[in-house]
Amino acid sequence: MTMTWRNRRVVPALWAVLVLSLMLWTGCDRGGSDAPDEDEAPAWHYGTTYHVFVHSFADGNGDGIGDFEGLIQKLDYIDEMGFESIWMLPVHPSPSYHKYDVTDYRAIHPDYGTMDDFERLLDEAEARDIKIIMDLVVNHTARDHPWFQQAVADTTSPYYDFYVWQDAEAVAEAEVDAGPDTDNRQQWHPVEDVDSVDAALNDQRYYGYFWGGMPDLNFDNPAVRDSIISIGEYWLDKGVDGFRLDAAKHIYEDDRADDTKDWWRTFRAEMEAADSDVLLVGEVWDDAEAVAPYFEGLHSLFNFDLSGNIIEAFQTGEGDSLAVDLADTRATYDDIAPSFIDATFLTNHDQPRILNELPQPMHMRTAAYLLFTLPGSPYVYYGEEIGMYGTKPDPNIREPMLWAPAEEDSLRATWIEPEHSTDSTVTPVSVQDAQDGSLLNLYRELIHLRHETDALRRGSLHPVTYEGMPERLSIYERRSDTGESLLIAHNVGAQAADVILPDELRERYGTVWHESDALVRSNDAGALLPPATSIIWSDAESNATSDEDPV
Repeated sequence: MTMTWRNRRVVPALWAVLVLSLMLWTGCDRGGSDAPDEDEAPAWHYGTTYHVFVHSFADGNGDGIGDFEGLIQKLDYIDEMGFESIWMLPVHPSPSYHKYDVTDYRAIHPDYGTMDDFERLLDEAEARDIKIIMDLVVNHTARDHPWFQQAVADTTSPYYDFYVWQDAEAVAEAEVDAGPDTDNRQQWHPVEDVDSVDAALNDQRYYGYFWGGMPDLNFDNPAVRDSIISIGEYWLDKGVDGFRLDAAKHIYEDDRADDTKDWWRTFRAEMEAADSDVLLVGEVWDDAEAVAPYFEGLHSLFNFDLSGNIIEAFQTGEGDSLAVDLADTRATYDDIAPSFIDATFLTNHDQPRILNELPQPMHMRTAAYLLFTLPGSPYVYYGEEIGMYGTKPDPNIREPMLWAPAEEDSLRATWIEPEHSTDSTVTPVSVQDAQDGSLLNLYRELIHLRHETDALRRGSLHPVTYEGMPERLSIYERRSDTGESLLIAHNVGAQAADVILPDELRERYGTVWHESDALVRSNDAGALLPPATSIIWSDAESNATSDEDPV
């Protein structure tokens, strides 16, 4: 198999495609680590996705706010990087900058452009074979949504039953523990900040999991369910390719998880009837056991456990359990839905940026190696590829993308004065693009490598451990059904580590295919890995057919 970069310039030749023999050695296999059944899923479901906050990404009309025009101008960049799809944070009308409180599900926020602009984005993305995933927020609306406004103005309105109500006295003491996705402890709210209120609501409270400005919809009401299905069909008909489903765990109250899962099964069936290639990726911020059942209704779910485990590995210098824990997670998923798609990521728009979580900047490169060589369909938060910084509060982890030095950057958004990602802390895209070995070029190389290598894109995971293995090492095999096999090792610690491979592995993996750093030293026993480095071996019996020699 010869590598063909996705219709763009060939990046520096660090990689060649591997044609490898299927491994027979099964030393550290763990149940459920085999690759999911992918026969029915479109190939793009297993690609790498770019996670974009349009507000901060690229300002095409000069008003200080990112927009569709700016995003269209950067589609070639996204394509050249190797991303196969774009997940956009919400783009609907909303009173908030983040737009997770929607006031009109069938419209586009004027900050970002018009419906014509959105349709042009879809056309331009399709011309580059880039899929568009829309963030669809159906757990709740904005308090300003016409449905809620009509509900509170008249309790006899059909929209009153679009929301969840309780007598104030019954929920007066109904505080809950804060969860990983909200600090809100009082989820029953009085009606406030609206123009007209039915007096009957003086003694009632409405349910809002996140806060009072986001009242939860009542999915016990068939009219709500039908409305949400119709909204999904509307956007699929426009040409959207999939949905990221916000707060997918919270459609009903937490003690009604089975009802929530039933809803997603219904929604999936209706969306697949409208577009058989649709992708539904859900946010269920929980551990693997709680997440797994949602795969019955959603194609893909974000792996928050893996994100936390990668960060913890660098913070503690202990990586030996990373692949083991991920294999266990995948086995849990496989028991529920063998066709699961594991959506992996380092951090996202709700978390401090990955560079702020790592002990040293040099660990960023090894984190990227982990993301693109572990199994899953990776998501990359915009700016991660150039090393942007950001910590809470939320606006500071959503700062403007740096495309060029400030005096040259006509597309840089200015809606917020950045505190973390500035010209003094981050090297912009145009500069890194011209630098061999930059973080940007590393991301480009790894994304393309994963795209072209079956063992990385779809291969099964087989953790490797052995007696005396330093805990700062993470070692695993990736094996594909097409016969490609790789052995991969990372050092997440602060000291060098010897990789001393078991005889079976040393004999089979005789070819060093890539070393992340010139200081990595392979040897007869395995390798010596300096801190924050990686090495990849290929099967000794493989015959690569790339035009480039392996390095």
